Amino acid sequence: MVGVLVLVEPIRKCVSVCSSIQLVYGHKIFTLSNMDTSGVHPESSQKTDISRDIKCTMAPESRFDCARDRLLSQGECEQRGCCYVPLPKSAGLPWCFYPSLYPGYKMGPFSPTTRGRAANLTRATPSYLPRDISTLHLEIIEETAGCLHLTLKDSSSQRYEVKLPAGVPQNKADPTQDVLYTTEYQSDPFGFIVRRKSNGRVIMNTTVAPLLFADQYLQLSTSLASSLVSGLGEHYTSLLLDLNWTSVTLWNRDMAPHADANLYGSHPFYIVQEEDGLAHGVFLLNSNAIEVMLQPTPALTLVAIGGILDLYVFLGPDPESVIRQYLQVIGYPMMPPYWSLGFHLCRWGYTTTNTTRHVAQRMHNSKFPMDVQWNDLDYAAKRRVFTFDPWRFGDLPEMVEEFHERGMKYILILDPGISSTSPPGTYPPFDDGLKRDVFIKNATGHILIGEVWPGSTAFPDFTNPETRHWWEDCITDFHSKVPVDGLWIDMNEPASFVQGSVEGCPDSDLENPPYTPTGVVGGQLNSGTLCMSAQQKLSTHYNLHNMYGLTEAYATHSALRKVRGKRPFVLSRSSYPGIGRFSGVWTGDVRSDWEQLRYSIPAVLQFSLFGVPLVGADICGFGGNTTEELCVRWMQLGAFYPFMRNHNDKPNAPQEPYVFGQKAQAAMRSVLNLRYSLLPFLYTLFHHVHATADTVARPLFVEFPTDPNSQTIDRQFLWGSSLLISPVLEQGAVELAAYLPPGTWYSLLTIPLAHRSLKPKPFYSKGQYLLLPAPLDTINVHVREGHIIPQQVGPALTTIASRRNPFFLTVALSAGGWARGDLFWDDGDSLDTFEMGNYCYVIFIAGQVGKRQVIFALGKLTRLCFVFGVPSPPLYVLANGDKVRDFTYRSDTKVSSVVCRPQKDNDDILQISVFVPKNQTVLSAGLCVCPLPQVLTVTSLALPMTKVFTVQWAL
Repeated sequence: MVGVLVLVEPIRKCVSVCSSIQLVYGHKIFTLSNMDTSGVHPESSQKTDISRDIKCTMAPESRFDCARDRLLSQGECEQRGCCYVPLPKSAGLPWCFYPSLYPGYKMGPFSPTTRGRAANLTRATPSYLPRDISTLHLEIIEETAGCLHLTLKDSSSQRYEVKLPAGVPQNKADPTQDVLYTTEYQSDPFGFIVRRKSNGRVIMNTTVAPLLFADQYLQLSTSLASSLVSGLGEHYTSLLLDLNWTSVTLWNRDMAPHADANLYGSHPFYIVQEEDGLAHGVFLLNSNAIEVMLQPTPALTLVAIGGILDLYVFLGPDPESVIRQYLQVIGYPMMPPYWSLGFHLCRWGYTTTNTTRHVAQRMHNSKFPMDVQWNDLDYAAKRRVFTFDPWRFGDLPEMVEEFHERGMKYILILDPGISSTSPPGTYPPFDDGLKRDVFIKNATGHILIGEVWPGSTAFPDFTNPETRHWWEDCITDFHSKVPVDGLWIDMNEPASFVQGSVEGCPDSDLENPPYTPTGVVGGQLNSGTLCMSAQQKLSTHYNLHNMYGLTEAYATHSALRKVRGKRPFVLSRSSYPGIGRFSGVWTGDVRSDWEQLRYSIPAVLQFSLFGVPLVGADICGFGGNTTEELCVRWMQLGAFYPFMRNHNDKPNAPQEPYVFGQKAQAAMRSVLNLRYSLLPFLYTLFHHVHATADTVARPLFVEFPTDPNSQTIDRQFLWGSSLLISPVLEQGAVELAAYLPPGTWYSLLTIPLAHRSLKPKPFYSKGQYLLLPAPLDTINVHVREGHIIPQQVGPALTTIASRRNPFFLTVALSAGGWARGDLFWDDGDSLDTFEMGNYCYVIFIAGQVGKRQVIFALGKLTRLCFVFGVPSPPLYVLANGDKVRDFTYRSDTKVSSVVCRPQKDNDDILQISVFVPKNQTVLSAGLCVCPLPQVLTVTSLALPMTKVFTVQWAL
């Protein structure tokens, strides 16, 4: 195919003064050289007619829609200056689209600013949009070597700009560090191109379609470096976005998850996987309703119906670096309390304290680990928050203290809506709120009244500092009666059962903007929520709606921190960038079916990309009746959600683990015990997220960016870099085709004793799918070579009990005979332990020295060692230089056991287990639960881990 480069009008306009211009043809960019992009390129008075055929001839997938707002006739389309070319059988393809070099803004010269450089953009003729803005201000800031920041705003009047909660450290560019990007600018019509400096790859090219900027319509299109795009949540679909003429709407809504709906959260951030394992991301800091059109060019178009265009471009260069750069802008996630990583149980329908006690007691009697008992709105008098029903929950304070005495925690729901119908003087939250002027007002300045569970309700304005003080006072007063350990903030999109308010909403451009994103459920922004014209301290609800959950989470987190003096636990349904600093989230009212089980994995993984690591779905489903098989499989998967809670709706059949048959209970108990044994490792992962912006539940493409097979997988995931989780997601399945990325993988011994004949072996994968046995009582979990996993011996029914249990390590040696792991350990509940230095950090390193294998560790005490892969009986074993007298070795399984008597009893014990490749020699400490191939076991070492210790043996 021969391409023809046609020189069109903008080139003739600047022949005498321009030294270069860039043209886009298909996927290629052509540059005519020596153009001074910092200069002004004045228009020539000459006019040149451009052939309509040339302007409108482009590949169908490269069309950018000129009729997003409504269906246009050919005449209406051409009146906008756009092309109209119908296509047969063109599902999704626009018939009305922008021609090449559509008239737009013209960029003036750059001038330096305190943080970068800036230029003005002007357009000579208005666009077809109402209230077009003719002059824009462009500012470019090189935030860091990997982060480029571009803003476009109205140069003549102030528009709403998002300000995230304070406390995010400001990163400054290091002048000695070479940036990862280059930028180029097309003057007329304006557009910019961001390239990766190392290889010249185009990361963003906004010259592909016109920039539009009107009062309630901002549009920016860009090409994409590949079709492998993730993010732009919250949605309940695959992890990779469908680029086949689809759209994603970001507008927080109380809506049970399904594929085509705008859901509870809005996260205008996406990450693109490039070639060779590289990646980049883009974040639009805008809180208005947003629609993103995706097309197979590949390209996307961002449309926001308010605010400014505030863009951050993250150059990575790998996916892990992209996420870290993004979190440097929105803030690193909070460190959760240790107990919050245990099992949580909830149901809407625990109607009394006696019912709630009975549930907790049956869990205890059935030997299911559980840390937290929850109550839904059943507890509240007339469903009013900050109260408890005197008849059904009259002894709620006593019940909570009982849970505390048993080592458990207690959480209840706290909706934002405050009942407005109680007689004056009878409901302090509303009475005090009136006095302190904390509620959102309607357009006439009166309190806006919506309707939620208690009936007519007012809504706190959390952007008002006085509201945050009032909220803290309400929580303080309630906590003095009911000492809750955390709060569950639901219905905070905010949700209302009437459209806008009980009195309706005024007819205005805020309620009925010129353009409403097509995916908004209900067709109007105020559907299921407040009036857009509602007044808040910072701005209108039109601008602030998507941030309501974030601002409530911030207020709740701050209040709990002060009231309890311990690490806060907050769980929010609504979310916006930065909420991970204050809260976890759950994925809302999922159905009890296999499809929602399957989509819960990409839902959890996308929140990992968004900087919200504490996330999970309602295990066994919230809506509808579960089945025993579904609930077992969901418990197995849910044991590897970072946040693990079983929750369902009151009309549905009970789904507590103890209601099922004995075999199902055994399977659930087994996987719960496995989770509790892994909590030291999980807690350490959360430390890394909090301290270095790592991820907990990790997509395979983040860890294996150069592996093509890992790019599309969202039915499996990792914990950190070490554990691969491969759940069963289909009804009736008893085996699983699981993908193992390149390297050696070892089963974590999740197969129950009844199936020990399956004899799990190490897998030496070249990056391939393997058919793994997966009977109903089994979930496949594999340890990656080169990693050490800290664990604790079980069983234990609470984390208070499990934290007293002995430690052990699972060590998987690499082919070179090395492994590394770590452990972050503190009291699990105190504030700022990492920041204050009140913690213990243990590094484990396994390596080979000559013919002897050595494990180094720094920490507490160790009594027990395993060695996996010992090819022949050891001659001797040394612990800190002293010979270990008792050890065994099984030649049939290559297992050797070594026993040493402890010096004294101690609750803080470290135990280690190790897996190694064939013909390698390794030592570890651990608990041997069954005969395994090539394992040496050393027990009862009682080594002081306040110093470096070594364990050695020789063959």
